[in-house]
Amino acid sequence: MNTHIAFNKPWLTGKEITYILEAVQSGKISGDGIFTRKCHRFFEEKYGFHKCLLTTSCTDALELASLLLDIKPGDQVIAPSFTFVSTVNAFVLRGAEIIFADSEDQTPNIDVSRIESLITPKTKVLLPVHYAGVAVDMDPLMAVAQKYNLPVVEDAAQAIDAFYKNRPLGSIGALGAFSFHETKNIISGEGGMLSINDPSYAGRAEILREKGTNRSAFFRGEIDKYGWVDIGSSFLPSEVIAAFLYAQLEHLEEIQKLRHQIWANYHAGLKDLEVAGKLRLPYIPGYARHNAHMFYVLCQDLNERTALIEHLKSDNINAVFHYISLHKSPFYQDKYKGPELQNSDRYTDTLLRLPFYNGITSEEQQRVIASIRAYYGL
Repeated sequence: MNTHIAFNKPWLTGKEITYILEAVQSGKISGDGIFTRKCHRFFEEKYGFHKCLLTTSCTDALELASLLLDIKPGDQVIAPSFTFVSTVNAFVLRGAEIIFADSEDQTPNIDVSRIESLITPKTKVLLPVHYAGVAVDMDPLMAVAQKYNLPVVEDAAQAIDAFYKNRPLGSIGALGAFSFHETKNIISGEGGMLSINDPSYAGRAEILREKGTNRSAFFRGEIDKYGWVDIGSSFLPSEVIAAFLYAQLEHLEEIQKLRHQIWANYHAGLKDLEVAGKLRLPYIPGYARHNAHMFYVLCQDLNERTALIEHLKSDNINAVFHYISLHKSPFYQDKYKGPELQNSDRYTDTLLRLPFYNGITSEEQQRVIASIRAYYGL
């Protein structure tokens, strides 16, 4: 029997344990030590973010954003339905009502053309998600945001080192949220980051992240004592996590080169299935430079996808479906009062993610490709 091909495996660059030991030997493994500062500097210098703050997860980064934007009960937040629950749960925790928008026909991203019709006097935030590291069409979205004076929070969980018209994703809205979960391009097990692009939010973000205290300013010597000055929580990751992350960041270009090759292998091996009308491959708009975060195929319907998953499983290959439309989730379906979101539901039923991780071999990829081709009789 063929060896098992996992959906994901963590990738080590070689210095993760070395840097973790360095952090331990430094005598400080709580947050905001030397490796946290190295990570912040890396992102700010490479991508031009005004300020970066590491968090324990992308979920925490989004929750920090919701605090920073003073979301209150009754406020409305516009977001895609086809996304992970953390995107909107961060704002629901503050009492917000989520106004779900449909996806585009060609990508799972939010359909920007529908956003303006969803805006009401209660709208407080626009929350685009760059699915699979493929950019949302940000120019028209930002135009709508500017017209109605609304802050934009980019959910860039999957979008490290991805671009919109040569602008890094997570740098365009007022705030951006990133993930370093083990399934992402750059990992630390769990971990995340808030990018702050509107300088007016920078000072308060630091306070909210430090339990509502001005502790960070105290440690920089800017004040002679610190105290409780605002609401907040504990969003800081330990230096152990930051040390692991920094080892990954040092090899960002190597990691990205590997991932783009994996993505290209899948695309080349399956392209003729799309030409034959058997399935659809990811569509990359001209304004987007994706980051090879994942490779998915779109089946004809739910029954076909279920059968394909079982076929791959019989070949000892683990492929997985992705999100279920949040407006139809058990938690939100009774609260949702909007129209059918046909594209979101279509992606829910038909999108299948293929095994994708830095250590996957070309032979393993060819097995996945051959198995899919065999299912469709090619």
